[in-house]
Amino acid sequence: MQKRFQFLMLMAFAILIFTSCNKSNKTGRYIPKNASVVFHINGESITSKLPWSEIKQNQLFQEIYADTSIDATVKSALDNPENTGIDLKDDLTLFIQKDSAGGYVGLLGKIKDAEKFKTFYTNATKGNVVSGKDGESSLSNSKMITTWNKDRFVILFDAPQMNEMNMNRMPPMTGMDTTVPQTLPPVTPRNLPSLSTMIFNLEEKGSLAKDDKFSELMNTKGDFHFWMNVGEIGSQTAGMPELSMMNMSKMYAGTVVTGTANFLDGKIEMDMKSYAGKEMTDLFKKYEGTAINKEMVKHIPSKNVAVLFAMNFKPQGLLEFIKMMGIEGFANMGASYLGFTLDDFVKANKGEILLSISDMTKDANGKMDANYLFSASINDKASFNKLIEAGKKAGKNMVSDSTQPPVYFNSTDKYFAIGNKQAYVDTYIKTETNNNYDFFGKISGSPVGLFINFQYVMRAMAPKNSDSLDLQMYNASLQMWDNLVAKGGEFRKGGITQHAEINLVDKKMNSLKQLNNYFGIAGKINKQKNASGKNRWMDSTSIMADTTVAMLPAN
Repeated sequence: MQKRFQFLMLMAFAILIFTSCNKSNKTGRYIPKNASVVFHINGESITSKLPWSEIKQNQLFQEIYADTSIDATVKSALDNPENTGIDLKDDLTLFIQKDSAGGYVGLLGKIKDAEKFKTFYTNATKGNVVSGKDGESSLSNSKMITTWNKDRFVILFDAPQMNEMNMNRMPPMTGMDTTVPQTLPPVTPRNLPSLSTMIFNLEEKGSLAKDDKFSELMNTKGDFHFWMNVGEIGSQTAGMPELSMMNMSKMYAGTVVTGTANFLDGKIEMDMKSYAGKEMTDLFKKYEGTAINKEMVKHIPSKNVAVLFAMNFKPQGLLEFIKMMGIEGFANMGASYLGFTLDDFVKANKGEILLSISDMTKDANGKMDANYLFSASINDKASFNKLIEAGKKAGKNMVSDSTQPPVYFNSTDKYFAIGNKQAYVDTYIKTETNNNYDFFGKISGSPVGLFINFQYVMRAMAPKNSDSLDLQMYNASLQMWDNLVAKGGEFRKGGITQHAEINLVDKKMNSLKQLNNYFGIAGKINKQKNASGKNRWMDSTSIMADTTVAMLPAN
């Protein structure tokens, strides 16, 4: 009996190991395993949160729909996307593949009505359907091809312009001499029919179906999933002579970034995970940071915080990273010139830093002002003083520029602070302030924390001009965006995790519906700006661009 029990336990263990080693996902079945980027849309979830009937109420949509020049085939899809024959309640996946011929983009999905699909794409491309084996059909032109059967489809777009992004194919640097031809080596034209056949009938072993990281991503509940193979993209820079002195491959080899987004009532939640190769992973695990320093945050002498970034790291980890990259000699040479060593840097600080922007104001002339502060905790005062002296020496060697804002600093045995106003820096260092912030509970306990108060920033930079379109965009943004809170840096299950929330003003309506309304307004305003000649690069985002400018130190 005991032997039989041991045998059954052994069999159960073997089955467990076998099944765990053969986890697969259906989404990655026809995506090449070395795809550079993948976007996945959960059709069932998205369509339930934002029905097409509501999209049709979008202001920009209505203007587009009213355009009499729109092709009848396109208009039929705008009337009802089901006229395309695509099952929009199933998943849609878009992937980007970089290769020697530039690259291509693929769109994968399920078919709800094969006849509607065939009719729609035949009318849209004005092409002829070519029948293949096993019920496959295809339709193509010089830049795209569509292949389908009764169940699924693949649409591929040729993207030779990606070749210009390939660092290995970039022409040599020739300075400012415009007489030297700046040409790229020729590439072989892509055989789209052959490629489409290969992707449509991709073997499972050549796909992302059994990639553990991709499977984990797809098993994470979300409205939207994102995958970036940084290792695949980074390999394109491997041949750059400027980087040959560095072990770049150790930094990007095996690196993958995954992300999930969920559109909830009043907010957008995002979770990301970053994986790396063995050496970088070992480095992350060994030198993972701890919780950000709460005392440093509470010392900020203002309740009006617009931006806060705080981080906890192990300084020794930075030194090990420099060694791994093979640039320790260069780093030591530079440090020695300034009067300290890398060991001084490690000893000097505890690996706790903080950056804050507060008290934003705008005067009658529209000039922005704010309090900027950077702080670091001190571990060894003597070593830290060497870094301060090195900073002074580097500053003296810089070209004097009277337009640059002054910089002030102060320190105690515990903290060092630098900022744009001496009184603010002194208060941070010397006064035992005890400010509590509502957002801190959402970032505490993690090695990295970020907070951006969109409401405060936008109100501080309210437009002073009388341009009605600018004012409309400002008001739409003010009624939309509340704040951003993000944290992360923990090493969990083989990767570094991050979590972020974009909180909206309206806490009751689903964020996807709010985005639909907001971008409808922004798109309409942008179109009006184009017509009037007042456009400044997509004014739907100009409020965020202005925010960034406003956060820069004033002269």
